[in-house]
Amino acid sequence: MYNFRMKNTRQTQVNIHRDAWVEVNIDSLAHNVEEFRKNIPADKKILGIVKADAYGHGAAMLVPTMLASGIDMLGVASIDEGLDLRAENIDCEILVVGAVPVWSFDVAAKNNISISIFTDDHIEACRKVYERFGLKVKAHITLDTGMNRIGLQPDKAIDYIKRVQNCDFIELEGIFTHLANAENAEKTKAQFDRWNKVISGINREGLILHILNTAGSMIYNPDDLHSNMVRIGISLYGLYPDLPESLRFYPKLKPIMGLKGRITNIHNMPVHDGVSYGHTYIADRETKVATVPIGYADGVPRGLSNKIYGKINGIKVKQIGNITMDQMMFDITGIDAKLGDIIVLLDENDRELSLDNWAKIVDTINYELPCRLKVRLPRVYIR
Repeated sequence: MYNFRMKNTRQTQVNIHRDAWVEVNIDSLAHNVEEFRKNIPADKKILGIVKADAYGHGAAMLVPTMLASGIDMLGVASIDEGLDLRAENIDCEILVVGAVPVWSFDVAAKNNISISIFTDDHIEACRKVYERFGLKVKAHITLDTGMNRIGLQPDKAIDYIKRVQNCDFIELEGIFTHLANAENAEKTKAQFDRWNKVISGINREGLILHILNTAGSMIYNPDDLHSNMVRIGISLYGLYPDLPESLRFYPKLKPIMGLKGRITNIHNMPVHDGVSYGHTYIADRETKVATVPIGYADGVPRGLSNKIYGKINGIKVKQIGNITMDQMMFDITGIDAKLGDIIVLLDENDRELSLDNWAKIVDTINYELPCRLKVRLPRVYIR
């Protein structure tokens, strides 16, 4: 078991003087990758999405396990995220799946980072990089088949792709698009039709073609599409996207993130007294209150106040009062506890203490919450 806490870089061990931390289970990550690897056809590559610091879990620490478990390529949101991985001596293929400013194309080329292109300005920027530095920009062309976010419109795509293929200053590696509603068969079929029409009209020899995202890989067979790679994001970390009832396969995932804090104060509160700002919780009996140094500045939504539980020595305890910037309180009446004892806020084995439950309470998606928890909390990596 790794019992050190990491900050900024996986080579440097830094002690964080804080009684609260995120716990990340590396073995569970490996399990999740293997669940997809055994269900994705062997001739298809898997791109692991590690943007937003691997959804708040710590990309640099997780990528070696991902690669060892079956991930072939990494996807990031920006060149800076790619540079962070390169600084950690991660030398696998990296693709920026988002838009990249033209003035930074040279940085991508110099650091062997592939970028997404879809405009004439992108082609011109690639030409300038080659003329100035003698470097070919590695690129994947992005198609907009229905997300209406970034990418080429399908009616312009074939001509654009052919022009890029004739550019001796661009190393065209692949073409991709993104499903907007993978769980909606009708809308997804429309995207498939647009995708297939474009890909059928080009020379696709040697190209990496990817359209299926996490949900799409569980619902549709990549063998039925012009596709030789799938992109997996949220489920690497043990969380499920929105899914229909009918699936091609259902991976048995293990959430990899836990959240824990040590009790910093215990006191008895009289009946009818209130807890925290606004006294949104009023005691109906004498109450034993424990304080833990985790708050909304750490990424725990304030909207969870009075609605969640923790667990101490295996016993559930209710969070009471408004969650403040740096602290929250629990009712531990009747619990044998002392200063320094650990209260678990997220537990992979308890549905009520899960990110999915938190997301339901505050009416958001589970993707958002682990990204929030990266703000101040140190991460502890365990096996």
